[in-house]
Amino acid sequence: MCEFQSVEFVGVMTELSCSAPRVVGLGEVLWDLFPDSRQPGGATANVAFHAAQLGACGIVVSRVGRDELGQEIVRYFADHDLITTHIQHDDSAPTGAASIEIGDHGHRFKIHEDVAWDRLEFTPHLQSVMQTASAICFGTLAQRGPFSRETIQRCLWEASDECVVVFDINIRQHYFDRATVERSIQSANIVKLNSDEVGIVCDLLQMPRESYENFARRLCGQFGVELICITRAERGCFVSSPDESVDVGGIPIQVADTVGAGDAFTAALLMSRLENWPLRPAVHFANEVGALVASRSGAMPELKSEFRQLRERYMAL
Repeated sequence: MCEFQSVEFVGVMTELSCSAPRVVGLGEVLWDLFPDSRQPGGATANVAFHAAQLGACGIVVSRVGRDELGQEIVRYFADHDLITTHIQHDDSAPTGAASIEIGDHGHRFKIHEDVAWDRLEFTPHLQSVMQTASAICFGTLAQRGPFSRETIQRCLWEASDECVVVFDINIRQHYFDRATVERSIQSANIVKLNSDEVGIVCDLLQMPRESYENFARRLCGQFGVELICITRAERGCFVSSPDESVDVGGIPIQVADTVGAGDAFTAALLMSRLENWPLRPAVHFANEVGALVASRSGAMPELKSEFRQLRERYMAL
């Protein structure tokens, strides 16, 4: 077995200095390689980033290489007030990356293999942050390998009963299987997926392809999930609890790219849940946050002031 070494990076923001809800993005950290540029990304890191812009204590839990790209992405997170002390550093594997092609029907990912976050290691530091987290967001991609998959499941086991656990199914390429998806749904309070992934999940779990309402009802009933969130790009979103469903249409915008928009939606819905908002305004708020991010380039555009104004508008209703 390889021996992994963890090195802690100290960012501008520290856990002790942050009294806001602690939102953990658990999983992959990578560079999104666009045809003409590169941008920091990784679905769960995106959630932590946007949660921090919405007022949370955003914590990234992942692993990067001991290379320039690893140093650069950690510094980017630190400069944007994310807590980076739980990002590990790998001596042999490179920092993750995903090549992105932009087409008429959205974006396509080609995710690089054998990278640092595939070696995420469970440590006493990770155990501590999981035990004190207000919310944790994780997905399937970072569970593509047995080592990181076991680490993520051990992290979820350490979460408190009060912690809100979000499983962003986030199916990419061939990096998923039925056992991992089922186990992850069972670990979550909230399940988020996009409209294309609904059919894949139905087939994977041998469920009939029905309406969103019936799909959500089956998932909640079978796995005890509290909230099912389905994002539909320009067609808005559908969110359902066992007692209530909210269907919101799309917001007309000039799309820059859609990378990270769903993660921003997740962050906004999660923050409104932590603040005990009613479901309907929470979903409308999250839908607007996702649209704002889609109107900007990259997964992590700086929108702190726009988010604050939007939040203040909803709080005044």
